[in-house]
Amino acid sequence: MQEKRSGSLGKPIITAEHATLGYPNKVALTDISLAIYEGEFVGIIGPNGSGKTTFLKGILGLLPPISGRLQIFDCACEAMRCHHRAKIGYLPQKGWVDPHYPITAWEVALMGRFGAIGLFKRPSKADRDIVMASLTAVGMEPYSDFPFGALSAGQQQRVLIARALSQRPQILLLDEPTTGIDTAAQCQLLDLVCHLHQTYRLTILFVTHDINMISTVVDTLMLLNGRLFGKDVPTALLTKETLSLVYGKEVVLEERGKKPYVMVSDAHHD
Repeated sequence: MQEKRSGSLGKPIITAEHATLGYPNKVALTDISLAIYEGEFVGIIGPNGSGKTTFLKGILGLLPPISGRLQIFDCACEAMRCHHRAKIGYLPQKGWVDPHYPITAWEVALMGRFGAIGLFKRPSKADRDIVMASLTAVGMEPYSDFPFGALSAGQQQRVLIARALSQRPQILLLDEPTTGIDTAAQCQLLDLVCHLHQTYRLTILFVTHDINMISTVVDTLMLLNGRLFGKDVPTALLTKETLSLVYGKEVVLEERGKKPYVMVSDAHHD
């Protein structure tokens, strides 16, 4: 399948060559081969347990390939200490911050600078300016002194995106960022991600179960279920034949406004 939407995208920034990823005694993804380009906005979809989060962990270096090759930037190293990892901003699935822990929104965003500052060093003015600029970029500057746990779920996600932006990344990995927030906040968050993509020309990988939400804004979709079933523009990938292979027979595909609308039965955790 075609992997590049237009000539506006840059050179490959993530390349997998027959990469197999997994955990001790469990293979999650088999024989993945693809290229993701500089500035590309990729939606990653697939059923529960299909390997979406595993793929992100492979990019982060948390799960080196069992076999094959996964190259990030111009490097195929497997060590987390590689300086390239600092160029990857990551928003994990919800639940990693205790809402009762006494920490402000600004302090959460500051965590994104730890790789550059060092654990036992104080942030410089430049670091503080970067953190505040990141909060401003996600519309959370007025809440910088608020307790993180007092913020709404949507606001917390914005602060966590600011944390990732504080790294000054080239790649932004978002693992189900709209889960657990109301519909209005989901739409606002997606608009924010689109704005960040256009403004900073980030390479974005957005994991989600909401096929219809993500398919309207991304350059390409990746369809995973233990292996890669395709990476292509949404209209080419969202077909009854392909979706049935991945999700089973319980797939309803309609056309709404000349665009495919998909209904599948699936859980909301990977």
